[in-house]
Amino acid sequence: MKLEVKQTRGFAGRPEAQREILRGLGLRGIGSQVVVDNTPSFRGMIKKVLHLVDVKEISA
Repeated sequence: MKLEVKQTRGFAGRPEAQREILRGLGLRGIGSQVVVDNTPSFRGMIKKVLHLVDVKEISA
């Protein structure tokens, strides 16, 4: 099982920690999306920026 993460809101005015998390996930701006493994570390990162992204579970 994998997670498809799509950035829906910008990170202007957000704390630096949230910007680093988005960069760590591989997101580069509004509309960009990545597919990551469904691991506790990625889920923890996503949880911290859940207000900036949309997440879908996909079978891979």
